[in-house]
Amino acid sequence: MSIMIAEIKKLLLMNFQINKKIILGLIIALISFSCSSVKENEDGPYFGNGFKNGWADQSSISIWTRLTKNPDLNKNGVKFLDMELDKKTLNKKAKKPNFLIPKQIPDGYTIEEMEGAMPGILGEVKLSYYQNDHSKRIHTDWEIVDTNKNFTNQWKLDGLLSGTKYNIELLARNINTKLITDTLKGEFITAPDSNQIKAIQFGIVSCHDYGRKDRENGHMIYESLANKNLDFYVHTGDITYYDASNPHSFTEELMRFKWDRLFALPLQRKFFTKTTTYFQKDDHDVLCDDSYPGMVYGDVSFERGLEIFDKEQFPSNEHPYKTIRWGKDLQVWLLEGRNYRSKNTDTDGPEKTILGKIQRDWLFSTLNQSDAAFKIIISPTPILGPDRPKGKNDNLSNKAFKYEGDLVRSFINKHKNIYICSGDRHWQYATHYDGTNLWEFGSGPGADKHANGWDQNNKLKEHHFLRVKGGFLLVDIYREDNNVKIKFSHCDVNGVVVNEKVF
Repeated sequence: MSIMIAEIKKLLLMNFQINKKIILGLIIALISFSCSSVKENEDGPYFGNGFKNGWADQSSISIWTRLTKNPDLNKNGVKFLDMELDKKTLNKKAKKPNFLIPKQIPDGYTIEEMEGAMPGILGEVKLSYYQNDHSKRIHTDWEIVDTNKNFTNQWKLDGLLSGTKYNIELLARNINTKLITDTLKGEFITAPDSNQIKAIQFGIVSCHDYGRKDRENGHMIYESLANKNLDFYVHTGDITYYDASNPHSFTEELMRFKWDRLFALPLQRKFFTKTTTYFQKDDHDVLCDDSYPGMVYGDVSFERGLEIFDKEQFPSNEHPYKTIRWGKDLQVWLLEGRNYRSKNTDTDGPEKTILGKIQRDWLFSTLNQSDAAFKIIISPTPILGPDRPKGKNDNLSNKAFKYEGDLVRSFINKHKNIYICSGDRHWQYATHYDGTNLWEFGSGPGADKHANGWDQNNKLKEHHFLRVKGGFLLVDIYREDNNVKIKFSHCDVNGVVVNEKVF
């Protein structure tokens, strides 16, 4: 910048036929530009990944954030190399991550120079929250982010009021300084009490990643969801895909790279600072396709993958499953499908499980105790299906887990007001078997380019709706002429309703 200004000054000293007022104006503009750019070029720390909330109920919520070196991702970085290996060969070679990593990053470059990079940085964070009156805001102390957990920090906020909107503000600074380097504002709402009659709307999303986003700045569904009147949002898992290319994440560093990149996308980042959210996980965001205990991908174990998701990358909870009452008419159950599962290869029977006995007993008990008009089970994977007939042995709708699947379906069938919402499958569907009370609604993937796995022309008898495209599921609970109603709406990526079912 100083060189450019010096060159313009030279012009003034020379006998060029140039309007000196214009030249001086240029100098002032350049100086102003230089001054205004100082903050952007500071060393941070910044909230480049925004913040996420999770596990909200009537009186508490968890808040997660991460400090970053830069305010935005490296969108002009170097592209990862495609290893051009088939899945079988890739999985075999994944046992040698030190051999494979150089195959993805061009010689002479570091991971921070790759497209989408959002490196973390040490610093301190502080949080405050309030309802409407700024003077009554509650402050936390300054805390140093955890370098062992990817420069993240979490807070558990307790003693909140039910059915209430809270404003939230985060501050960042370097350690042992008073200069604030970044500020981030957002909001969340708590769940209403069980005796409060209130119309509720929530959205369900599944299956997306950076490589299959449909906008440069993120996924269109987040813009569409932001235009709805959501009380809360659920992501059922496969939020990113460790075992997809660009890059294949054979190490913890590459796994973190994918999280840092995805949540730096502007559409995602904006949405999550404004929306009460629940995150579930599935196979691809724990380790790899159809992963289970004992498996290893590169140099990361299945068990370590659980820790990274539950304790580092997302808001944490005592248990990875929970039920939340959202007013008088709705209660939701968020199931955990990876932490307690048996190996897919185990012989089916009473001991083989996805839910684990403790979670399954809890599910049945709390469903029986609930007096909500509608009870929604949200599962990362299908319970009813149908799933692909060949090659699938990973969920309760598959023969490999038929024993536990039958137990769950038999229990649900005894009730008239329990509905299943599922993620995982790359197509949208509504399934019902004649002569039963069983209904399952699949949200579909988060982008059209992510849709696959089922033939659009193969509509079975149990399919009340089938669409091999991307989008999301919208659920509304409301009262009409003093009758409680529930409406399931499949939406495309633009938010246009393509299917409705009202009960």
